[in-house]
Amino acid sequence: MIDLSTLFPYTFDKKYAKPVAYFSMEFAIDQALKIYSGGLGFLSGSHLRSAFELKQNFIGIGILWKYGYYDQTRNMDGTLKASFVEKSYSFLTDTGIVFPIRIHNHEVKVKAMLLRPEVFNTAPLFLLTTDLPENDHLAQTISHRLYDSHESARIAQSSLLGFGGAKLLDILNRETEVYHLNEGHALPLCFYLWDKFKNIDEVKKRVVFTTHTPELAGNEEHEVTRLEVMSFFDGVTKQDYQRLVEPGSKNLNYTLAALRMSKMANGVSKLHGKVSNEMWAGYSGICQIKSITNAQNHTYWHDPQLEKAFESEDMNQGLQRKREMKRALFDVVADQTGKLFDENVLTLVWARRFAGYKRANLLLNDLARFFRVANKADMPLQVIWAGKPYPEDVDSIAMFNDIMAKTKALSNCAVLTGYELHLSALLKGGSDVWLNNPKITREASGTSGMSAAMLGSVNVSIPDGWVPEFAKHGKNCFSVEAADQKLDEKEKNRLEAARIYDVLEQEVLPTYYNKPDKWFKIMRQAWMDVKEDFDSNRMAREYYEQLYK
Repeated sequence: MIDLSTLFPYTFDKKYAKPVAYFSMEFAIDQALKIYSGGLGFLSGSHLRSAFELKQNFIGIGILWKYGYYDQTRNMDGTLKASFVEKSYSFLTDTGIVFPIRIHNHEVKVKAMLLRPEVFNTAPLFLLTTDLPENDHLAQTISHRLYDSHESARIAQSSLLGFGGAKLLDILNRETEVYHLNEGHALPLCFYLWDKFKNIDEVKKRVVFTTHTPELAGNEEHEVTRLEVMSFFDGVTKQDYQRLVEPGSKNLNYTLAALRMSKMANGVSKLHGKVSNEMWAGYSGICQIKSITNAQNHTYWHDPQLEKAFESEDMNQGLQRKREMKRALFDVVADQTGKLFDENVLTLVWARRFAGYKRANLLLNDLARFFRVANKADMPLQVIWAGKPYPEDVDSIAMFNDIMAKTKALSNCAVLTGYELHLSALLKGGSDVWLNNPKITREASGTSGMSAAMLGSVNVSIPDGWVPEFAKHGKNCFSVEAADQKLDEKEKNRLEAARIYDVLEQEVLPTYYNKPDKWFKIMRQAWMDVKEDFDSNRMAREYYEQLYK
């Protein structure tokens, strides 16, 4: 049995002594630990690092994914291929704790592994697995693939995280005062507590909830009858859980249920908090939704040499360091694509999870205009795309492959695979411009631009998610005006693509090539603003001050 008193390598700061357990389906902590898919995991990993730095009484609960999310490789023709390779981790500690939970009216054994704080300088993280010889094959597969596409598997994964995590805390005899749901995946936690205390008010006293999805259709829901068969409500009466279902609906919406079983919730930017309140305003019984803007861990992401140049305002040193960082990225470009990029050419990167609303292909909306912008003899441009679609998202995979097909013959354009923590850092450090162009109000936060700014990449962005709280056009970034939201999608795409081309041609490229002193000032100001307001230490403090109190 793990002795919790010896688990933390620090004495808790009195401000953060309240014991919190943080439930998330994914954590991006280190390149070696492949249990994440994208932004939600990057956020969770930064939160654990900041909890460690602030000496918080904070424990993470996740799942040990046997095959991770997937390994992004290429088919023989260069198109995207999703490979599933078994992972193993010698740096995890076997706690020796094995216990049963009920899924699909069957007993499933769960083992708890532990990522100790000293391994990667994080708060303790317990990772649950069902890949045990005591379980039948179907039960073993529950912890195989992050975001399994099969509906019953996804429901079972939620039960593993929610029921399994809550039961583990009881086995550890940890008196947890706050259970923090990072998204609705661990919703069964609430039913575990409801069964334990036999009182919904006792659940609400203990649970807080962070929502990340700014559209109703994007919030996970399933038919109640399917959830019943899967033992999703184990221990709670039908009369009780039916109160969480909207009248006339056969489905339970995870986000709506979490809002009804939490004492408080938050959106992940000021804009997203506003959108969330508007989205759920017509529903009864929900808790207050505040705003706590996401952030990234500065200690993890920053580059000491570049930061030294920013601190001393040494332009030559700073630009020289950026050229070195570009060369490291361009080695990967050459290795993957056979294209040799130039460290003296402005390099723009679009990299994040591939999803339709993020519009990876917007830069190619008008191909003729793009080619003109990208091939100016006096102000050349290099462009890199990277990112992982969900392995069953055929539309996003088609978009990835289409971008590659349209740019394959261009010596100044590259599409990279393997967008994980290591490549993400190379792309941010090696880019001059970080492009962000989601459909407006669809990006709840979008933290990649924060860590990009920490590494000297200048944001060119539509004002969505966290960006309105940060952006000062021409001072710390370049803003792209959003189109009128009353227009149809095709016209909005056309207008916003044209505005990106305008900003690049009229402001970004001329500043980079003709005014290096101004470019360095923009880089430095962005670094200063992000370091102060968008370091996850600020976020971790605000959770204790605003959500956990």
